Amino acid sequence: MADSIITQDLITLDVDLGTGKESVIAALAERLAGVGRAADATALRDAALARESQSATGLPGGIAIPHCRAGTVITASVAFARLAPSVDFGAPDGPADLVFLIAAPEGAGAEHMKLLSGLARALVKPEFVGDLRAAATAADIVTLVEAVFGPPSPVTGSQRTPTVADTAPASTTTAAEDEEQGAERAIVAVTACPTGIAHTYMAADSLVAAGKRAGVTVHVETQGSSGSTPLGHATIAAAAAVIFATDVGVRGRDRFAGKPVVESGVKRAINEPDGMIADALRAADDPAAATVADSEFGEKPSTAPAPGAIGWGTRLRQILLTGVSYMIPFVAAGGLLIALGFLLGGYEISEKAKSIVLDNSLGALPDGGLATYLGAVMFQLGSLAFGFLVPALAGYIAFAIADRPGLAPGFTAGAVAVFVGAGFLGGLAGGVIAGFAALWIAKLAVPRWARGLMPVVVIPLFASLVVGAVMFIVLGKPLAAVTTGLTNWLNGLSGTSAVFLGIILGLMMCFDLGGPVNKAAYSFAVAGLSVTDTASLRIMAAVMAAGMVPPLAMALATTIRPGLFTTAERENGKAAWLLGASFISEGAIPFAAADPLRVIPSMMAGGAVTGALIMTTGTTLSAPHGGIFVFFAVGHLLWFLAALAAGAVVGALCVTVAKELVRARPATSPATVTVV
Repeated sequence: MADSIITQDLITLDVDLGTGKESVIAALAERLAGVGRAADATALRDAALARESQSATGLPGGIAIPHCRAGTVITASVAFARLAPSVDFGAPDGPADLVFLIAAPEGAGAEHMKLLSGLARALVKPEFVGDLRAAATAADIVTLVEAVFGPPSPVTGSQRTPTVADTAPASTTTAAEDEEQGAERAIVAVTACPTGIAHTYMAADSLVAAGKRAGVTVHVETQGSSGSTPLGHATIAAAAAVIFATDVGVRGRDRFAGKPVVESGVKRAINEPDGMIADALRAADDPAAATVADSEFGEKPSTAPAPGAIGWGTRLRQILLTGVSYMIPFVAAGGLLIALGFLLGGYEISEKAKSIVLDNSLGALPDGGLATYLGAVMFQLGSLAFGFLVPALAGYIAFAIADRPGLAPGFTAGAVAVFVGAGFLGGLAGGVIAGFAALWIAKLAVPRWARGLMPVVVIPLFASLVVGAVMFIVLGKPLAAVTTGLTNWLNGLSGTSAVFLGIILGLMMCFDLGGPVNKAAYSFAVAGLSVTDTASLRIMAAVMAAGMVPPLAMALATTIRPGLFTTAERENGKAAWLLGASFISEGAIPFAAADPLRVIPSMMAGGAVTGALIMTTGTTLSAPHGGIFVFFAVGHLLWFLAALAAGAVVGALCVTVAKELVRARPATSPATVTVV
């Protein structure tokens, strides 16, 4: 195999490499550096030990797989040692005598990552491990490892050597197998580890094998470095429960909202897969079991059939939504702190907060005492957090395009947008430019010695130069002029035009219940939010109140006419009271997913009423999140509550009448009511 990840000079058999894993890893790192596969053995050792400190890499059966990504690695490689005596790598059943040091360069290609993860997955197969122990020579070890990646053998059954076909990103059964299994229950799972090289894929295979032993079909989404095939919406909807075996966050967690869930680190799925399957089946049968919570700030799953099959319009929408999703926590935290500052120090605190914080302390309070001082601290802290709004938006738009190398130029583009006054529009444009600049630079062919510098020096430097020049010289002033013009237009709205804007915002907030249209209206409101700008405060009030309408309207509808709803929907209705009061529009998603043609238009009607009333009465809001719990930040609180109640009543009446008069089409399967 050309450019093999393992060769005979990377193999050490039946040797004593010391009594601790540090000495074993150091010896294998020296072996990789000695044959020119790593530039610095010490740096490679330190990177592997740093990964080891996150979680032990010992596995049951006397195996250890220390691994890392490091800039010092020149080509993806594996060093192997069969130890005598064995060394403790933290496995629950004792020390390891088979050790693979898996080393990948920072910019390892997809093919190399697939090979490395394929090796890791082969290690969960007892016959492969037994062959490693029985091998007489280094050449035998190379043959065994390379067979993992070779073409399928004509031998069938348990004698077949694992191949790359066994290492597909998603471990699922075929359609034919599912048909044969008939009514067999299904579980979905997500596995992920910090480096995404080894444990991610071993956990996936362990869960699939445990599922077969338990008579359960297990579909796994591996969120690792060799690529991932996202689980389909239908597969998720049909599953009895979900397993999250991860040491990092789950991408697209909201797709599993409402499913009974079992969560653990990735190592438990490798060491105790049967226990995890049993726990998931118990959770599926327990109405009180923990479920995956919906998130106001999570990204919504794409409806695209598969990566690479989507159009540029859909891809751009996903990119922009990534930026908005990461921006909103800054907005929520900063905005609520600002609102608390107003509560304690009054609205005038905005003019003197900085000087109070810098010139006073708990031992030297300003005029107004402790409340004024704490109000100033909270306002200033919130203002600083709020100041990250545009940089975070631009930074994570660039991240969605170019991954981590896009972060620095993206944040820089956002900072430039703030500096020149281009605001939210500048952040959008700058993030896209920064991301594509970073992506283009990353694709340039560079010498092997420079690869380690690309993601940490070259790409951020030159992408920042490109986007900075474009923003300062070309786009900054025009976008600033557009932003200023839009602000002036909003400030000039009154009468009919203001009411019309409220209706539009209300319709947008209720159209997709937390999706792109909802987020666009919300981002428009928070981007212009300013305590000195009354128009922006009215817009914020209209957006938040309208966004609270759908869950409250559905909760009210299930209360006044429970017979029109299923038992599950009536239970969801009870929870929707709190979700609506907290400004979590997604509380209405279970109803909309089950009956979109009658629910969504009804919610839009209610949202339009609320938005119009908010703008008509001049109600204001200085906090960007919190729902009814930030009542102290509302101007004309009674009108706010009246508008919210009116919208909820209209929405509830509309959906009730629609369900009474318009017969729904029969559901094709129970899963249709659980799609999120």
